[in-house]
Amino acid sequence: MNHAMKILFAFENSLPSAEADAEVFITTARYLRPHLAASWLHVPAARENLAAAQALADMPVIRAFAPLKPAALRHFLCGLTIGLRREFHQADLVYTRNLWVAWMAILYGQRVVFDHYRPWPEQIPPLQRWLYKLFSHPRFLGSVCHSNYTMQKYLALGVPAEKLRCIHNGFEPKRFAAPVPLAEAKRRIGVAESAKTVVYTGRVNHKKGLELVVEAAKQLPQLTFLFVGSYGEGPIETLAREVPNILVVPWQSEATLGDYISAADVLLIPPSLQPLAKFGSTVLPLKLFFYLGAGRAILAGNTPDVAEVLKHDETAWLCAPDDLAALVAGLQALTQDEALAARLAEAAAEDSRNYTWSARAETIFATVSAWLANAARSMPGHWGAAQQAAWKQGSRRWWGHFVRTRNLVLPPGP
Repeated sequence: MNHAMKILFAFENSLPSAEADAEVFITTARYLRPHLAASWLHVPAARENLAAAQALADMPVIRAFAPLKPAALRHFLCGLTIGLRREFHQADLVYTRNLWVAWMAILYGQRVVFDHYRPWPEQIPPLQRWLYKLFSHPRFLGSVCHSNYTMQKYLALGVPAEKLRCIHNGFEPKRFAAPVPLAEAKRRIGVAESAKTVVYTGRVNHKKGLELVVEAAKQLPQLTFLFVGSYGEGPIETLAREVPNILVVPWQSEATLGDYISAADVLLIPPSLQPLAKFGSTVLPLKLFFYLGAGRAILAGNTPDVAEVLKHDETAWLCAPDDLAALVAGLQALTQDEALAARLAEAAAEDSRNYTWSARAETIFATVSAWLANAARSMPGHWGAAQQAAWKQGSRRWWGHFVRTRNLVLPPGP
């Protein structure tokens, strides 16, 4: 194994943070660190938060020449000034999740690896030609895509296939090192042991497909639904207030979230296309990998991203997205057939061994090593008539959508 690699990890948001992007990026960096000769984290940070950021990443922190607010200026200066740091020039490459930082690093003469979940060519089509040029640049070593769904969008752009790799996210097995029995977990959170519980964890808002779950709860009064992750009053909280078998729970820390996960008869990823197709805010939700290792039955939607990892009637119960009858039937099946729920939970826990942060880091290290070794033989991309036509058509759709909604993210076409 090559231990000579040096990486500057560039993160554009402040730490510590409870956001999923921070968890994915910083955890990936921390698990990659033992494979490297040297590593640094370039991040905007207040002086009082430097020690916390360094502890999270387990590597030296290089403060970016950027203010914490406003966010747009922070992102702009993180990229603009990264080339001023000595560690930038000592590193073999910059590892980032920010397109602007990637572009600036290349302009300053450094090599780049990009790691992100969003299918940017589909979501903001006017960027397609620029994205193609960026990803096809000789110093752009490659992109770690969090889903095959996202990777396919870059392939359609004409980006060389050798520069793209789908590497799913992961979870920390140590969080389940001491499993909490179902009955004990229910006691800890104040739910009756006899209650059949359906648990959703994550942001409680209108972008997650929770409206459908509220309607299902109305039809299943014998079940107790827990929405864990509320930040206060919002449209979902208002809807849930009228349904007596829905409990809305505030956002939980890592220390307490495990009790809610362990108290679930069914772990729920709302079976809706809205997060992927309407809002574009979620592709393969991070909670999916955590759910796999929890030893509980999972219900989710049969959407293109989720179906990459979860298999219906094997590791989870997948139902048609945005179909209330299918959701109700699935929840009835999992809460009434204990043998079915146990079989799916056991298979999910077995499959979770493939989705740890440690396994992800090993795959990324091997991939980046190969990209570095083959950098001089990088294949050219292909931007042809098909890509040109898709760019123009998508851009027209995007501008129309933006004028109507002021939303930068274009939902997928038919």
